Amino acid sequence: MLVAAAASGHFVPMPIPHDALIITPAEMSAIDRDAALSGIDSFRLMTSAGTAVAAAALRLHPGALRFAVLCGHGNNGGDGYVAATALDESGVAVCVFSLGEPGQLKGDAAYAYQSWAGSTAPLAQYTPQPGDIVIDALFGAGLARPVTPAVVLAMKAVTQAGLPVIVVDLPSGLDGRTGQVLGESFHASHTVTFMARKPGHLLLPGRTLCGRLEVFDIGIPERILRSQTSGLCENGPHLWAGQAHALDPSAHKFKRGHLAIFSGGPLATGAARLSAAAGLKAGAGLVTLASTSAALNANAAHLTAVMLKEIDDAGALLRWLADKRVSAFVLGPGFGDVEKARQYAVMLSDRALVLDADGITAFKDDPAPLFAAFAGGETRLVMTPHEGEFARLFADIDADQTLSKVDRAIAAAKRSHAVIVYKGADTVIASPDGRAAINTNAPPWLATAGSGDTLAGIIGAHLVQGMSAFEAAAAGVWRHGRAGSKAGEGLTAEDLAAAIEPLPAIG
Repeated sequence: MLVAAAASGHFVPMPIPHDALIITPAEMSAIDRDAALSGIDSFRLMTSAGTAVAAAALRLHPGALRFAVLCGHGNNGGDGYVAATALDESGVAVCVFSLGEPGQLKGDAAYAYQSWAGSTAPLAQYTPQPGDIVIDALFGAGLARPVTPAVVLAMKAVTQAGLPVIVVDLPSGLDGRTGQVLGESFHASHTVTFMARKPGHLLLPGRTLCGRLEVFDIGIPERILRSQTSGLCENGPHLWAGQAHALDPSAHKFKRGHLAIFSGGPLATGAARLSAAAGLKAGAGLVTLASTSAALNANAAHLTAVMLKEIDDAGALLRWLADKRVSAFVLGPGFGDVEKARQYAVMLSDRALVLDADGITAFKDDPAPLFAAFAGGETRLVMTPHEGEFARLFADIDADQTLSKVDRAIAAAKRSHAVIVYKGADTVIASPDGRAAINTNAPPWLATAGSGDTLAGIIGAHLVQGMSAFEAAAAGVWRHGRAGSKAGEGLTAEDLAAAIEPLPAIG
């Protein structure tokens, strides 16, 4: 169970563990630059990287007939030449194919090429052979434009031959910042990246193209690494560790928080009940379903531990809000009445609110009143849009194709002064202060009707127990993923609540 944050009332985020850090390509370039300026030999770093790739290749494919190393015209290609040299010195067959003229390489990459004792043929001359293991050292994480036709031909030939591909940093053709394919991409069997993962390793479709991912420390000091990071990380218990611990033995139901969830009409009550069941299982002391009089009987027939309250209009809601113990609300699952949703959401501006589904759609034509209502003070609003809902509420942000999913979520969070849970198989949780996390633990079978309603209830339960909005959302998304994995393939949304595990017992 959860309790309020620290005794001071102010939660200080825990440092991000190294293995949870996510570094953009631009940040990695700055880290490489700072490492060189600090006096670290940059070619030694390249040697560490290339040698790690060679070691992975030999470990994974000890019986390979030949290693075909495809080298680009930048530092990624330099890593490839180092790997080729290390493989050659180990006594295995190696052939190197270059994109562009290797004699035009500069800096460390040029030195790596000069250290390669074997021959180098143009990339266009590579013909896959049975038994080849391909090492992709063409572009890495910094690619920001579509790959050339010559590279596309090589990629298709390798794919058609069904050869294993070991990737240096990131599959060539994949944008390391967005995870999007730039025309064509290798599909790796194994990826070796350096120091930390990049967004393209975790965002889709990039996550599906990296194969098994290995992170290798090439020797850049932690102080240099962290000096350039933005705070982007993989979602996990480190984000809410300071806000989750066991209840005091004297705790009663109101200390554990009172969560309210608005029901839809008489023929659309199921979504809110799913949310309510999840909120109760996730640790809220009390959960009340706010129902119109027309839906009271339908809800009463299905509820046991969840309480029921008749709320027909804004006047009834205003009277209920006099009870300050009702500290968080979920509005949207199956709600239906968008005009009433607009009215209710603004009335709830002094409480914590999870806005989902119809609650989000209600503001698609004019979100300004919602954003204005929650603009002041600490973040109290959590919105959980899927791709279509996000596009309706933040049309201009969604239309900007230069932005990654992380960039879009952060921009939306800053505009709305809300925590944004941008849902999907690669859900991104973003805070108005610029923090963001990418979730990776959700199984594909969570994509089922009612799954999002359950998530909203879990987040609401965290809010009533004292979690800050970003941490409540991050923990909710992660817990939701864990419940999906526990319930197993073929689950329905009804199975999810029963599969929710106690938060302190996991992670």
